[in-house]
Amino acid sequence: MTRAQATAELARLSALLARANTAYHTDDAPEISDAEYDRLRQRNALIEARFPDLKRPDSPTEQVGAEVAEGFAKVAHSVRMLSLGNAFQTEDVTAFDTGIRRYLGLSASDPLAYTAEPKIDGVSLSLRYEAGHLVQAATRGDGTVGENVTVNARTIGDIPAVLTDAPAVLEVRGEVYMSHADFAALNRRQGASGGKQFANPRNAAAGSLRQLDAEITRARPLRFFAYAWGDVSAPLADSQLAAIARLNTLGFATNPLTVLCEGPDEMLEQYRGIEEQRATLGYDIDGVVYKINDLALQARLGFRSTTPRWAIAHKFPAELAWTRLQGIDIQVGRTGALSPVARLAPVTVGGVVVSNATLHNEDYIAGRDAKGGEIRGGKDIRIGDWVQVYRAGDVIPKIADVDLDKRPENTHPFAFPQKCPECGSDAIREEGDAVRRCTGGVICPAQAVEKLKHFVSRAAFDIDGLGARQVEQFHQEGWIQEPADIFTLRDRYGSGLQQLKNRDGWGEKSASKLFAAIDEKRNIPLGRLIFSLGLRHVGEAASNLLANHYGTWRNFETAMTAATVGEGSEWEDLIAIDGVGTVMATSLVTAFAQETERASIDRLIAHLSIQPARQADTSGSPVAGKIVVFTGTLEKMTRAEAKARAEALGAKVSGSVSARTDLVVAGPGAGSKAKKAADLGIKILDEDGWLALIGAA
Repeated sequence: MTRAQATAELARLSALLARANTAYHTDDAPEISDAEYDRLRQRNALIEARFPDLKRPDSPTEQVGAEVAEGFAKVAHSVRMLSLGNAFQTEDVTAFDTGIRRYLGLSASDPLAYTAEPKIDGVSLSLRYEAGHLVQAATRGDGTVGENVTVNARTIGDIPAVLTDAPAVLEVRGEVYMSHADFAALNRRQGASGGKQFANPRNAAAGSLRQLDAEITRARPLRFFAYAWGDVSAPLADSQLAAIARLNTLGFATNPLTVLCEGPDEMLEQYRGIEEQRATLGYDIDGVVYKINDLALQARLGFRSTTPRWAIAHKFPAELAWTRLQGIDIQVGRTGALSPVARLAPVTVGGVVVSNATLHNEDYIAGRDAKGGEIRGGKDIRIGDWVQVYRAGDVIPKIADVDLDKRPENTHPFAFPQKCPECGSDAIREEGDAVRRCTGGVICPAQAVEKLKHFVSRAAFDIDGLGARQVEQFHQEGWIQEPADIFTLRDRYGSGLQQLKNRDGWGEKSASKLFAAIDEKRNIPLGRLIFSLGLRHVGEAASNLLANHYGTWRNFETAMTAATVGEGSEWEDLIAIDGVGTVMATSLVTAFAQETERASIDRLIAHLSIQPARQADTSGSPVAGKIVVFTGTLEKMTRAEAKARAEALGAKVSGSVSARTDLVVAGPGAGSKAKKAADLGIKILDEDGWLALIGAA
C-alpha cells in the first residue's frame, strides 16, 4: 500500500466507522454487524501502525462510543467511561499477559491473577450515588459526555434507589440488558400492537433505556449487571473480585460466573466454559472480559487514550454460537423437496436471534456429503444435541458441529420420513438427487401454498396487498388453489355475502385496492411470467434468458410443447442457450409435458396479456439473428461482457457448437468447440476479428 492509498483508506474507514458508531450508540439501529465493525477497526489500526504519521485527528482508535442524541440532557462523566481492547485469538490473550508482565517488570513465573467475567451484550450505564441516594444515571455517550437517563434508570428493578453503608460518593457502572424470554415476549407484544420489533435483545435494551417517555421504559423488562465503578470517595476493596462482591452486598446484581484465574491457561479455560454455557444463560454475551485482579496493579498500569492497559475483552467468533437442538421439523417446498429445519434454543449469532437453522437434507443430518464422504468427522445430528451454529452475513444459519460429549443418553439417529408429512404421499429420492421429494404434486397442500407464495413474490407477479400471509389465508379458506384463481377472485368474492370486504382485516377500500392491483398485473413481462411458474431449476436469471431467446410466450410455449428430452431440433435449440443446461432443460420440457401442470399453466395464461421480451434495435448489426459461441480465453473483455455486447447487437449466444451455429469466437486455449466448428465448416474468428466485425476494434 502506498502512502496515497493509505491516506485515502484511512479517510474512508474513519467515515465508515463514525457512521457505524452513530448508528449503534446514538440511533440504536446498527447498520453493520459487530464482526464487520471489528474488521474495519482492525484494518484501520494496522494501517496506522504501518504509517503512524498519517493517523488522522478523528482516528477511530481515539473514539469511544458516539455523541449523545438530541432530546437528552448532557452529563459530563467525572471519570471517563472507556472502551476495552479486543482479543480474538488465543495468541491475543497470551500476548495481553506477556505485555502486562513486561510493563510491570514481572517474569513469566511470577504469580499474576486475573478476573474473568462474561461480557454482557447490552448498554453501558453509570449510576452516581451521593450519601447513598441515586442522583444521576448516564449512558456512556462518547466516553466523556453521556446522556442523562436518570428518570428512566429509576424504573429498572435491578437498580437500587438507596444504598446502605456505601461510600459518600459512588459511581457504579454496568450493563443494562434484556433477557431472551423478556425479549421474545416484548417482540410478541410489539407485533400484536403494530409496533416496532427489535432485531436482538441489545437493540431492544438500548431503545427501551433511551426513551424520552420514562413510562415506556417502565413497561420494558430491563435488567442491570454491575461490574465496575467510576468516581468513588473511598475504595470498595483492594481487589477486583472483592470490589465486585462489595457491589453485590450493596444490592446490585453481579454476574455469578465471575471467577479468579491464575494466568492465561485458566483464563482460556474459563472462556471455553462460558462459551459452552452461552445459549443457556438466558441473556446475550459476546465474549469474556479479563481484568487484573489487584487494584494497585491496575493503578500502576493505567490507561491508554481510549482503553485500560489492565483489561481486555476476549470476543467470541461473531458468527458462531453453541446451543441445544430441540427438534427437527420437515418442511415441504413448492417443488416437493422435504427440507429438514433445526429448532434451536434461541441464541444470538451475528447480531440476530437465531432459533432455526437449515439442515440441508438427510445426508447432512447423517454426517455425509452428497458423495457419501464424511462431514463433521462423520458425526450425525440428533435431537437433544449440543450444536454449533454459524451465520455469515445474511446467509441462513447452519449447524457446523456437534459436541458428542454433551449428547444425552438414549438418543437415536434421526429417521428421515419416507412419506410426505403434509399429504402422506410417498417421498422418494431419485438417483443423483440429494433431496427426497413428495410425489403428491398438486394434491399436496404444502406444494400448492409454496407455489402460490412464489407466484406472488417480488421477482414474479409482485401483487400489492397479496403477500405470503394473504396467500396462506386464502388457500386455507379454499379461495385460491392455483395461480389462475387469483385472477377470478373479484368475480367469485367481490359481491354477495361472502365478499372479501366483509372478512376480518379487510374492508371496502382494502378489497378494492387488492382487486385493482390484481388487474394491473394481468399485463406481465414474459421473463417475470416464466419465473412465476416456479419450475424446478428455473431461476430469475434463467427466466430472462429464456424470454430473450424466444421473444414471445407463443414461441416459448410452442417450443416447450414440441420439445422431447434428449432429441430433436427444439431440444437442441433449448440447450444451446448459453446458461441453460440439460438439467434445467429437462425440467422445462417435463413440466409442459405433465397434463395437470400444463392445464394449470393454460388456465393462468387465459387471464393474462403477456409482454414480449424487449428486443434491441439491431438494424445494421452484422450479427443480428446469428448464433454465436465464445470459447477459450478472452483477453480484452470478460466473457460476460462479450455475451452482453453480442446480445445487444441481436445475436443469440450459445454455449455449444452445432450445425446451426453461425460464428465461433475463439481465444487462446480454445479446445473441442473450436475443433468441432472447424469440422463443421463454421466461421471462426479470434477476439480481434470479433471486435473488428462489430466495430469495436
